[in-house]
Amino acid sequence: MGSSEEARVRLPQLRLDELLEELQARLDAARGTRDRVHSLLEAVLSVGRELDLEQALHSIVEAAAALVDAEYAALGVIGPDGRRLSAFHTVGVSDEQIARIGPYPEGHGILGELIRHPEPLRLAKICEHPASYGFPAHHPPMNTFLGVPIRVRDHVFGNLYLTEKRGGAQFDEEDVSVTLTLAVAAGVAIDNARLYEESRLRERWLRANAEITHSLMSGGDRTEVLGLIAERAGEITQSALAAVALPMEDTGALAVEIAVGMDAEAHRGLVLPMDSSLMGLAFSRASSVSSADVGKDDRISLEPPRFDGLGPAVAVPIGTGSAGPRGVVLLARKSGRPAFSATETEPLKAFAGQAALAMELAERRADAEEVAVLKDRDRIARDLHDLAIQRLFATGMTLQSAGRFIEHEEAAERVVRAVDDLDETIKIIRSTIFGLRTREGAGEAGLRARAVRVVGEAAPVLGFAPSVRMEGLLDTDVPKEIADHMVAVLSEALTNIARHAHADRADVLLATDGRQVRLSVTDNGTGIPDDGRRSGLRNMAERAEQLGGRLELGSPQGGGTTLTWCVPARKP
Repeated sequence: MGSSEEARVRLPQLRLDELLEELQARLDAARGTRDRVHSLLEAVLSVGRELDLEQALHSIVEAAAALVDAEYAALGVIGPDGRRLSAFHTVGVSDEQIARIGPYPEGHGILGELIRHPEPLRLAKICEHPASYGFPAHHPPMNTFLGVPIRVRDHVFGNLYLTEKRGGAQFDEEDVSVTLTLAVAAGVAIDNARLYEESRLRERWLRANAEITHSLMSGGDRTEVLGLIAERAGEITQSALAAVALPMEDTGALAVEIAVGMDAEAHRGLVLPMDSSLMGLAFSRASSVSSADVGKDDRISLEPPRFDGLGPAVAVPIGTGSAGPRGVVLLARKSGRPAFSATETEPLKAFAGQAALAMELAERRADAEEVAVLKDRDRIARDLHDLAIQRLFATGMTLQSAGRFIEHEEAAERVVRAVDDLDETIKIIRSTIFGLRTREGAGEAGLRARAVRVVGEAAPVLGFAPSVRMEGLLDTDVPKEIADHMVAVLSEALTNIARHAHADRADVLLATDGRQVRLSVTDNGTGIPDDGRRSGLRNMAERAEQLGGRLELGSPQGGGTTLTWCVPARKP
């Protein structure tokens, strides 16, 4: 009896302990759920506060890793083609590990599975999935996996990748639910950050347009304004190189007037053909032309080398009206940087269009000022002809008539000399009138155009197109006589290369600093033999000596010949 009574007493006690343990477990679960909800809310608020897109993406990755207790997390941004990742943000992997692993993934394997099928994916072992094909060398080991898509306005922006839940546990349905909730908040945060970024970008473009328009309308120098266009476009798009090229009259080529940034010297002054350069294609098509990697683009000539270290690039025409583009802006980023997106190219087009309009208005103003000057010169010429010359002529006639009545021989001679002086003065005034009514240099091609034409004519004979670079005010600082000699020397030098050098490359440089004029022609041929004919070289040397200059011959490091023809900008 005693033992059965004791059993009845212990049984309720055991049930009470079980109930208490179950209650404690439920309280712990409720507390854990409460803490997790708080953590989720904090994560949503933290992500939503970010307005900088890059920082917002990093905050999303950190919040996702903390919410599901994952050791590693990443956010892959899907590129414009919708098949590959264009950016990859990670948490849990150090910079040293990333450097050892190598380039970021492009979206193959398990990562590509979420791109192809944007639905939550949970795996106990990554290696067991059919799409998995292993990790690169030095990659940390990963087994458990959770991936969810991030949508921005019904468009899949990217994916969250979470691996290695701490403690060796598996990701569960609650982890999926929490991550999906964060992904929704992340989509809103990304959309806000992008809208904010776009508004800031538009504001910067508008400020740049206003600055350029003000500079042009206030009479700023054209070179300074073009430099301003290149600088502002490069700054706003975060480009390593910015260049502006303008068409050369009657040549069918572009000349790079301005280049700023990385390796700008290799671009400045280059003469570019329309069919084998990014800027030439943009000009001839009157539309933007982009390249994923400008250093490996088959549409662009390799010579001269000028794109080392550069990757994505875009060329945008300056204006596309009925008269055609007024020039081209080229922007290039360093290798490995993202390509120029449509959201970047569109405001760049508008900026270039506004710059073209400002340039046209400035030219119209300059034309109006020139017309005013010409009208004033015409008025002066008319007054000189109608008033001064007629009065001088009448005075001369009067003196001639009066001379007949002068009997003193010396006095008569003086009157005759005075009449002759008046005739000479009339001739001088007439010459001045003719000069006032004649525009200097009308109808004559400048040195730049003539040099490009000579190089173009030599290309079929050479079998290749030489590269041409021009520096300085060649059309204004070089007198016609010196320009004639320079063009003749250039033609002779290219002819010598075609006949004797057996070269497959030639570089032409025309430069002036206002004091000296320099022509340099370099080829990679066989050089000048000691017993070779030198009549052509002698002619070039005589031309230089006649102008007070010199001709020098040299050999570059890789072989060939460098011919340098240098004379003063003004004939001695």
